[in-house]
Amino acid sequence: MRTIDFTPLYRSAVGFDRLAGLLESAARTGQETGWPPYNIETTGENAYRIEIAVAGFKPDELTLEVKENLLTVTGRKTANDDAGANRTYLHRGLAERDFERRFQLADYVVVTDASLDNGLLAVSLKRELPEALKPRRIEISTGSAKPLIEGKAA
Repeated sequence: MRTIDFTPLYRSAVGFDRLAGLLESAARTGQETGWPPYNIETTGENAYRIEIAVAGFKPDELTLEVKENLLTVTGRKTANDDAGANRTYLHRGLAERDFERRFQLADYVVVTDASLDNGLLAVSLKRELPEALKPRRIEISTGSAKPLIEGKAA
């Protein structure tokens, strides 16, 4: 297993500690199981959607939480009281296990909507830049509009 040491980056670059932290967290993939499967798509210039396959989960068994640019989707399956006791499975392919899936969001990306339809949890995201960060056009004036020295000509 290879590990990357970001110590030289911390010593020589100022203000990039957040980037190094993101790279380190992306390198840690020990607990990722690949379940539940998900899609990430772009639906516009500043709009995104995450779809997570959560078949068998009810809306009250799912939790979405955003904290410090980290979206956490958690599924906690409630126990099937007497329904599971009377069943004998020959094959059990439907996973009913708890899960927690995390997504690192970029700055100014906010969750706008979440819906559960046909076993797919769709989370809509949008990048909302503040006015100070949006590009703006600046008019260029010419130097011949105003004379440099004011006064009457002789």
